[in-house]
Amino acid sequence: MSQEKIAILGGGVSAMTAAVYLTDQQNWQQKYDITIYQLGWRLGGKGASGRNSQIGERIEEHGLHVWFGSYVNSFRAIENVYNNLNRPSNMPLSSWEDAFKPHSFVVLQEYIDNAWETWPIDFPVLDGNPADATLDLHFWQLIEMAVAWLRKFIGTLEEEVSKHNKITKLQTTKRRDRSLLQHLASQVSQAFDDVEDEVEDFFQSTHDELREIWSTPSILSQQLQRLVNLRSADKDLSNAKDRLVVWYLVRKLKRWLNSEAVELLDDNPNIRRAYICADLGIAVLIGLIKDRVFAKGFGSINNIDFKAWLKKNGANKEYTVESAPVRGFYDLVFGFVDGNFEEGDVEAGVATLAMLRLMLCYRGGVMWKMQAGMGDVIFAPIYELLKSRGVKFEFFSEVDSLLPSVDQNGKHVVEQINITQQVTLKDGSYQPFVFVKGLPCWPSSPLLDQVVPEQANEIKQHNINLESFWSDWPSVYQNTFGQPLPTKSLQRGVDFDKVIFGISVASLVHLCPELLQLDNKLNDQAKKVKTVATQAFQVWLNKTDEQLGFNYSPPSEERPILSGFSQPFDTWAAMSNLIHVEDWPSNGPKNIAYFCSAFGCADYPPRTDHNFPIEQKAQVKVNALNKLQTEMQSLWPSAYDQQQFDWSVLFAPGNNMDEQRFDSQYWRVNVDPSERYVLSVTGSSQYRLSTGGSIFTNLYLTGDWIQTGVNAGCVEAAVMAGMQTSRAICGIPASISGEDGFEPDGA
Repeated sequence: MSQEKIAILGGGVSAMTAAVYLTDQQNWQQKYDITIYQLGWRLGGKGASGRNSQIGERIEEHGLHVWFGSYVNSFRAIENVYNNLNRPSNMPLSSWEDAFKPHSFVVLQEYIDNAWETWPIDFPVLDGNPADATLDLHFWQLIEMAVAWLRKFIGTLEEEVSKHNKITKLQTTKRRDRSLLQHLASQVSQAFDDVEDEVEDFFQSTHDELREIWSTPSILSQQLQRLVNLRSADKDLSNAKDRLVVWYLVRKLKRWLNSEAVELLDDNPNIRRAYICADLGIAVLIGLIKDRVFAKGFGSINNIDFKAWLKKNGANKEYTVESAPVRGFYDLVFGFVDGNFEEGDVEAGVATLAMLRLMLCYRGGVMWKMQAGMGDVIFAPIYELLKSRGVKFEFFSEVDSLLPSVDQNGKHVVEQINITQQVTLKDGSYQPFVFVKGLPCWPSSPLLDQVVPEQANEIKQHNINLESFWSDWPSVYQNTFGQPLPTKSLQRGVDFDKVIFGISVASLVHLCPELLQLDNKLNDQAKKVKTVATQAFQVWLNKTDEQLGFNYSPPSEERPILSGFSQPFDTWAAMSNLIHVEDWPSNGPKNIAYFCSAFGCADYPPRTDHNFPIEQKAQVKVNALNKLQTEMQSLWPSAYDQQQFDWSVLFAPGNNMDEQRFDSQYWRVNVDPSERYVLSVTGSSQYRLSTGGSIFTNLYLTGDWIQTGVNAGCVEAAVMAGMQTSRAICGIPASISGEDGFEPDGA
């Protein structure tokens, strides 16, 4: 049997995941001949990172990369990579457990009375490996876990408001409500033998028409949890009274919150924060039932923005809809069209399912921190594994266009792939790694000693960025050598049989215009699934977080990951854990801070405007300086002297003590089509295609921009897409956790 040739375009998470699973069978080389074509010198796409050999082999990222403990498929995939790679035990990051460490300390920022207040949250650590968890949760299982969290916050609120002589006894008077409580009592009494005396009396009163029904918020939330525990076990959606009981009880709890807690919110942060969490949970529960998500699926509420959906379902607009947890979620997914922070837009179904999974499905820590750069932890081991398996890599291969045709059966196909060869290598192949303290890493710039000298000299002299869509390298090359950069055309049936398009969605209009003209659905996807530019900066510091004045660390002494802060750069992560994997002298930095956010950019010029990325990066520097000069004082008060930022806290060479010390830090803007973050704007999920959803029979789309069961820009969606692509070609993997997340459960 002849080999089928597969061309993989792009080296991001999805493309590499597809390659790993395609090569998981021992006899894969008898079936496939796989070549990966990669722009520039490194894998990673939006997740690429590099080591700067000129400055301490420091890690330079596209932004902040943290995995969540609910990334079930991602942890399965990376565990598979490390286990198969089988690095020596004395090598750095020899296992996935060395490469990732659970993280539980999350910080949100509240803006109260024109000042920022810090809301530290130390999530509970849950036993287990994220790879062994599941995203395949039934409607009642999601309700069960949401109610468990709700019960916690209701208990806190009842205890707190009672200190202020507020009412905690609740009465039920309506006949219909009595009948619902009778249903609750009968269900729970039949299933539980250990009902407390107080609860037994409450249950008896529901059946005695002559008695008044009195309860407390704690009793109601406790019995609600018992009911949904039953339904979670049997997954029975047939009895509408079960849902009506949930509906009634959470709305009753909501009325109690509004009558007894609201007036205390401004003066008591404990009550305010518990109220926000409870109110958020109640609005979600009401919405899931009222909108019949169990019968219609989460996709049925993607026609409305998440904040608007919360408001529609009764969430307090002032305290909950604009709360730190909700704002933090929009920050997490960069959910701002064109980077306009006044234009938040995330599909309600996508957001609700994602928040439930993040909170309810994690194992270990709610987050997991990589113990080096993402390139070092993820893409270096993937490259090593694929290379050892016989996958071929063509670096410095810039895809220019995909051209269509019709095969002998009248089917639409990709006929030709045109590629520009960016450099000429001395030995015809590229060895991509540098080694930092024994760890293979991607450098932050290409290893030009492997490039023919005349080209390497021009790249250095003109400071060419070989990863930029707006690079002036083609014109520099033409002017220097009197001819255009060399190109090659891959032909169907000769160089490839199947194509995996792993370059991000914003590149479709540039690389595939002929395909879009023929395929209306692919064209819709290219236009309707939007992206946003992002910005990031990193600073290396001479002071610890505590020396900077941040004094909210938990007993575990974990460093904060913070969101919901002022914009831009609404997200900050303290990353001192990475100093030891960089290569600093003994008097090197004590701390590292990462910042990131969406970036305001609505118009992208033609690629001949070579100054565009330079101008946008300059704006990031302005934004970063402003962040440090005017906005970090609430978090780092000790970094300021008489209201002025003390630039000496930045680790930098030389004796300058002013803002020039920032010049040796790191900042970047991600405006390239393949680097912009994929959004989930209202109504866009319906335009996401499956991996084989185009009319071109040999084309497989892959990325966090296709239909996955997550439908949001994140590593988990990208991994799921890569798994789906591999399965569509070879049948492996057989199952993907959570891919049917938007489908209804029935009834």
